Amino acid sequence: MYAIMESGGLQFKIEEGAKIKIPKLEAKPGDEVVFDKVLLISREEKEPLIGMPYLENARITAEVLSTSKGKKVLIYKFKKRVKYRRKRGHRQEYTEIKIKKINLPKKSKS
Repeated sequence: MYAIMESGGLQFKIEEGAKIKIPKLEAKPGDEVVFDKVLLISREEKEPLIGMPYLENARITAEVLSTSKGKKVLIYKFKKRVKYRRKRGHRQEYTEIKIKKINLPKKSKS
């Protein structure tokens, strides 16, 4: 079983036990976080559950492993003949999480 969730404006395909890097969260290593923006849950031998845009009552539980920065990206601007040069760097911060459980939404009685 796998799911597609949204975090930080990006979508991630996840499975239970997987480790992924997502945009930085305000959580400490060892904390448990819950994601409720679940777009799709694919079940084995059954039709997938698709949200419009999100599945109601679907939750993904994860544990924060670490917070770190990615590789440095250099941004260099240059204009010829006017001595204009600008060099900037950027390191994106991310949080590494481990997926513990994908909770299916409860069936409605209607």
